[in-house]
Amino acid sequence: MRGRLTYSQVNAVIQEINKAVTSKYKIMRQPTKSMTAAVRNLYFRFQEEETKDTKGEFFIVEADIEEFTQLKADKRFHSILTILRHCQRVREIRGSRLVRYAIC
Repeated sequence: MRGRLTYSQVNAVIQEINKAVTSKYKIMRQPTKSMTAAVRNLYFRFQEEETKDTKGEFFIVEADIEEFTQLKADKRFHSILTILRHCQRVREIRGSRLVRYAIC
């Protein structure tokens, strides 16, 4: 399953995913009065993406990855996500035209 990917590439993606999760939930915990307009728009997008399946879980979508990190959601990124799903580090939650990646 790993193919030509190295452990350092997989670990680099894990670090970038962690960075995206911390950035997203740092915004989610801020009071809305102290947010700028751009951050407030992100906050409301995060609220729309949340469903009853993701309640109480940390999750990200591909737009979060592209917003907070330098990663591109290309074929290599998706193969690394497949590896992380196999190792039960990430779980996919599909629904309403979005794929959410929940951190396990």
